[in-house]
Amino acid sequence: MTDNTAHAPTTGDADTIADAFGPSHNAFSSGRRFSSGRRFILERPPGIPAVWGSGDRVAWAEGEALMIAGPQGVGKTTLAGQLVRGLLGVQDHVLGLPVRPCERVLYLAMDRPRQISRALGRQFTDDDGDALERLTVWEGPPPHDLARYTHTLTEMAEWAGADAVIVDSLKDAALGLSEDEVGAGWNRAVQTLLGTGRNIAVLHHNKKTGGTGTAPTIDTVFGSTWLTSGTGSVFMLTGSPGDAVVELRHVKQPAAEIGPHKLFHDQVAGTITVRDAVDLVAAAASSGGLTVRAAAALIHGTDNPDRAAVEKTRRRLTQLVKDGALVGPGGAAGVTALYCAVGAS
Repeated sequence: MTDNTAHAPTTGDADTIADAFGPSHNAFSSGRRFSSGRRFILERPPGIPAVWGSGDRVAWAEGEALMIAGPQGVGKTTLAGQLVRGLLGVQDHVLGLPVRPCERVLYLAMDRPRQISRALGRQFTDDDGDALERLTVWEGPPPHDLARYTHTLTEMAEWAGADAVIVDSLKDAALGLSEDEVGAGWNRAVQTLLGTGRNIAVLHHNKKTGGTGTAPTIDTVFGSTWLTSGTGSVFMLTGSPGDAVVELRHVKQPAAEIGPHKLFHDQVAGTITVRDAVDLVAAAASSGGLTVRAAAALIHGTDNPDRAAVEKTRRRLTQLVKDGALVGPGGAAGVTALYCAVGAS
């Protein structure tokens, strides 16, 4: 029996690919998504290229989506505005991490655009007018449901000529976010955009937890699991609307965990800054050394950190040793071993 099924060529140039799949398959005919195993695995750039962050402290990885989730009124749009300032080259760092500028930004101001305008208006002045010419803003709902018409997000970015897209917020981009079909559709839309070399940050909401007081996790994000499964980095802001101090937790990381941090949300000035980041080097110097458990207790604000918190802290201390800021205990580095500041060991 003859097999008439078309098969993808294992080698060949764009013309060979086009012959196999036909001219209607633009992604295939351009050949831009195909690469050799050597290039894909061995010739990747060193480290993790970052839009926001550096080294192993990566808040937003190049080619991976960023999500900032949390309840209303805790500073998501304020933080997004500061990222826009960084992307436009108006400021260098956000929450102590460098932001890499890009050529153009598209801001989808879909959730109460007038309020978003006021929030961003507190962060920009007339002196920023030239930089703001590189920002395109879409006001109100998108032209189509972005999870159902998965190419629309990319088409909007292409029309704006944008290198980076800010979605404010996800609930306005697609309907039925708790449905897996919708979550998968949104993930397809995001991956299609990323496949063009652009980057995306998404603002979203969390589930109503009923005030249990437990620390947020990736499961606290509202909606289908596919909304976060295709996202490289997820931050969760917690607090109540209008709080001056809110908490930031890095619940999904492309590299090392950032924070948790207490943030000062100045709604009048339109800024959000780290209030009390734990300086492990200073803490080790002042106390004559830190155990892993003691360091984890400082970072997480509890006398009884769980195993996951301890292991994350161990990796953080190990990195500080590699950076030459701390002297490590060597050997097995058990829970009673001390990490000491350089010069104090």
